[in-house]
Amino acid sequence: MLKIFNTLTRKKKIFKSIKKNKVFMYVCGITVYDFCHIGHARTFIFFDVVYRYLKHLGYSVKYVRNITDIDDKIIKKSQLKKISIKHLTQKIIHKMNLDFTFLGLLKPTFEPLATNHIQEIIDIIYFFIKNKFAYVHSNGDVFFSIKSYKNYGELCRKKNKNFNIFIQENDFVLWKKSKLGEYFWNSPWGNGRPGWHIECSAINNKYFKKNLDIHGGGNDLIFPHHENERAQSECLNNSNFVNYWMHTGMIIFKNKKMSKSIGNTFLIKDLKKIFNSDTIRYYFLSTNYRHPIYYNLKNIKKSEKIVKKFYFCLNIFKNHKESFCLKNSYYYNFFKKYMNDSFNTPLALLILQKLSKKIIFFYREKKIKESEFLSKELFFLGQILGFFSKYSNKNILTKSKKKIKNLIKKRKKARKLKLWTESDILRKKLIKLGVFIQDKKI
Repeated sequence: MLKIFNTLTRKKKIFKSIKKNKVFMYVCGITVYDFCHIGHARTFIFFDVVYRYLKHLGYSVKYVRNITDIDDKIIKKSQLKKISIKHLTQKIIHKMNLDFTFLGLLKPTFEPLATNHIQEIIDIIYFFIKNKFAYVHSNGDVFFSIKSYKNYGELCRKKNKNFNIFIQENDFVLWKKSKLGEYFWNSPWGNGRPGWHIECSAINNKYFKKNLDIHGGGNDLIFPHHENERAQSECLNNSNFVNYWMHTGMIIFKNKKMSKSIGNTFLIKDLKKIFNSDTIRYYFLSTNYRHPIYYNLKNIKKSEKIVKKFYFCLNIFKNHKESFCLKNSYYYNFFKKYMNDSFNTPLALLILQKLSKKIIFFYREKKIKESEFLSKELFFLGQILGFFSKYSNKNILTKSKKKIKNLIKKRKKARKLKLWTESDILRKKLIKLGVFIQDKKI
């Protein structure tokens, strides 16, 4: 049975969906003012695996991932670039989609924009003011009163611990009064725009009504974003909001948390110039999703070597789409055991590695049927985790056949002349096309 670690209780709990055979899942998406960084890659690759695995277990999953397209940072960036907010956000959304397609992320069921839900936001704020959960400040902003929600601070573990929830300074904004020249919407409290936290409550309320099964994001969102969102949604519906809170860990670079504020972020668009999507996916899944990742290129190169072996194993058989029965499989039983333990991807990947070693052993021993059988299993298990999507698309390889042959020919020539730098560049080009060259015996 699937168990999920719940951030709220800090315990693993057997997963039981609100509706039989259906899962409601929401993950906080991107604020579209700048290119996506590798922290985004880690979070969304993991929740892509959650989405895929739940579907593999037979659930019908309603997966919603919002896009924040109005925010202080967006306004500031549009003013700096001297372009409209819409032009900026559309450009960044396009770049985000390119990055996410490269990473092999499945499209969510819905991907709503915050600006398409202004009326729902206004209606909720009106309800909050009417029922004394919120008030209009003297400066024209509307604030949520955190003392109106008795469980405030539970999610972030700050309740009754050096966190005075009765101090008004901790109240958070629901609606910001617009400044002169700023983009705005009309409301009963004057021209303005929504605060950050209210959009998620409004979107969740529209798509899931009172509650949902899984709510996810990076652990930097636990406070204040998810704490505030929980307060809003539970006051709105007078019911439990989320059954399982899930959060991915931080990325550490040179012993410092990766953050745009200190300028040590790395962009997906730069990483994908060096590595293919399966290598990046393997790297981020090789650490438990709740733990921090210590980022460096050396570790990603280790992942690349492992993925290279996987592709060598897949080349042993040709028909990837042939049906395959996983029932009673030794490897699948362990794979499922680890995935059912709150999505323990590091151990699930270890099963793929063991499979690849056994495939290579049989291949060396000329036991081709045994090798082929296990390589099919490797393919099917890998696909559950989102690997090998390019490999399974034969159209890509067919269209690139001439290009691949030409690159291999050039690389052989470069190696013969001991032009190792050129040879390495050509190898990387082949990897991007889904072709792995094995120069040494495995």
